[in-house]
Amino acid sequence: MTAIHWFRRDLRLADNPALLAAAAGGDVVGVFVLDDVLWRSAGAPRLAYLLRSLAALDASMDGRLVVLRGDPVDEVPRLARDVGAAAVHVAASHEPYGVRRDLAVEAALNAAGTALTRTGSAYAVDPGVLRTRTGSPFQVFTPFRTAWLEHGWPGPAGDAARVRWADPGGGAALPAEPGLGGLRLPDAGEDAARRRWASALDDVVPRYADERDRPDRDGTSRMSAALRWGEVHPRTLLADLGRLEGDGPAMFRSELAWREFHADVLHHHPSARTESLRPVAPEDAWAGGDREHALLTAWQDGRTGYPFVDAGMRQLRAEGWMHGRTRMVVASFLVKDLHIRWQRGAEHFLRWLVDADLSQNQLNWQWVAGTGRDAAPFFRVFNPVAQGQRFDPDGDYVRRWVPELRGVAGAAVHEPWRLPAGTVDYPERLVDHAVERRVALEDNARVRALR
Repeated sequence: MTAIHWFRRDLRLADNPALLAAAAGGDVVGVFVLDDVLWRSAGAPRLAYLLRSLAALDASMDGRLVVLRGDPVDEVPRLARDVGAAAVHVAASHEPYGVRRDLAVEAALNAAGTALTRTGSAYAVDPGVLRTRTGSPFQVFTPFRTAWLEHGWPGPAGDAARVRWADPGGGAALPAEPGLGGLRLPDAGEDAARRRWASALDDVVPRYADERDRPDRDGTSRMSAALRWGEVHPRTLLADLGRLEGDGPAMFRSELAWREFHADVLHHHPSARTESLRPVAPEDAWAGGDREHALLTAWQDGRTGYPFVDAGMRQLRAEGWMHGRTRMVVASFLVKDLHIRWQRGAEHFLRWLVDADLSQNQLNWQWVAGTGRDAAPFFRVFNPVAQGQRFDPDGDYVRRWVPELRGVAGAAVHEPWRLPAGTVDYPERLVDHAVERRVALEDNARVRALR
């Protein structure tokens, strides 16, 4: 009997319960659908990485990955009919679009007598599983993490080396990569993810608690893109972390819990994709029109006049990735210094980030903006100078990404406006942080007075 495994966010053969479920009944047709809806909405860096990951997956399947292009509601049932599949196996989707898509595909399959079988998800604990003692969804991270740790998760599911791949033919070739303009992508695919994780276990995880906030050092795992595409499952990472002791592994495990908390919040509040979960400023507080466009463009181009912010934005354009600490600083600057809605920044990140993950991206933006569940209080406004001085104390990160300042020594690089006139050719500050912080807090006080 033939079954279909529909790859989505699980581009791997090892530790893939849905694939093992498909293989239990006989031959397996492995398929990936280039969904026009998702294809049009993704930025070039993410698409290029996806194509490389699919090429690596196809190679590991001896060239038998079936690639289809179009609407999954049409393509998946057609393939199931052509190969006589009794079931289509997937890892469950929890994002708003993915849930709607799967329900529509399931209805079309059921009409033809084929089942859509969901096994597992992209998370150690599926979104929606954990509840408070009163039965409501968690609103705060720390009790969620406690429940998450107490609930636990199964160990890795093993590999699928013995899957008998069927090749029905009729698939499309992978399209050409979009132009990247010199942007450098990390290596893609399951093997590359495994190598990166093995290196991180040795070199990054032991010192993660101390160095994860330092963009001037190589103190992060760079596993975010692999997790986003499921080249490795968090269950695999958690199994390895469980064999280690110390603050580093514990902090890394906590960061994985944040990822699962955000997925849980979006599961319960799908509107959080585009809407604030709580107001933080009146409508008249936000920049608009030509001013918004000018400020947003300067922020996107890394020309705000604040070196730590500009370094982060330029790293994003060069690598399709940005250090986590810097992501928070540039987000705070956009919302609270430039008074631009978080949705504008989230859209830019989705367009440029290789690791763009809907729940992580939108809910992290809402955390910084103060609009989300268990968000940072709105009065917590990141000082872009102080943040640079604390987490890039010698200025190495700024000098790497802002070439205009490479001749400035030490921490002075974070305040170029204090240098003698003519020392550097660098943009003037768009705004005065102290002034705009005060404006943001006054705006927040106005909206709180209305509650």
